[in-house]
Amino acid sequence: MATGRTHRPATRSRGIPEATVARLPLYLRALTALSERSVPTVSSEELAAAAGVNSAKLRKDFSYLGSYGTRGVGYDVEYLVYQISRELGLTQDWPVVIVGIGNLGAALANYGGFASRGFRVAALIDADPAMAGKPVAGIPVQHSDNLEKIIQDNGVSIGVIATPAGAAQPVCDRLVAAGVTSILNFAPTVLTVPDGVDVRKVDLSIELQILAFHEQRKAGEDAHTDGTGPAAVTREEPTEAAASADQGPDGDVPAVMPA
Repeated sequence: MATGRTHRPATRSRGIPEATVARLPLYLRALTALSERSVPTVSSEELAAAAGVNSAKLRKDFSYLGSYGTRGVGYDVEYLVYQISRELGLTQDWPVVIVGIGNLGAALANYGGFASRGFRVAALIDADPAMAGKPVAGIPVQHSDNLEKIIQDNGVSIGVIATPAGAAQPVCDRLVAAGVTSILNFAPTVLTVPDGVDVRKVDLSIELQILAFHEQRKAGEDAHTDGTGPAAVTREEPTEAAASADQGPDGDVPAVMPA
């Protein structure tokens, strides 16, 4: 089986949009569930519902893979599992290091879903000398002094950062200097990386804040419906200049997101 340093997924060279790439794991998860139930074929409508997208978007996404299905039959489940797995680079072994073995890092190390999806936790790294040698998920924790050697010895190209925010950027810099080109960041901070390095950020507090926003809106709508809410307040619509000042460089997202 090939390792992470011998091959990069072909999605960019084939011109597959990033939004499509982000949905491929959703399709794969739904298809894997169908495969485990020995379902041979699936329609675009059924698969779209299982993945939580609309069928037109699914068919467009699959067209980038060169997969159009068969009219009246649908898509071959096993072939799509292989096709998407190959496109995502999951037909090979990807050694991963996790840096920062606190509560979150330890939970990630114990997560059983990595191996089944082609990701092998090659090493656990922490800056605390007291952690060195302690087994977590059956893997002994190694001290961060040896980070560069660990990366080289294991041929790692994917790193997971689960450190406190203040330590994340220095760790990121060392990972990149050692040859890591993809980083999954759980630290509540924005990382700066050079061209050619991909970063995906997971911030659970931001997700909770977004849910709180929707809960607040739902509560306000309920209060308005039953007449218990405060009287409506007329607000002046922002001018075009003021609106643009609150927007980010893409014109539709605030330039600063809450941490």
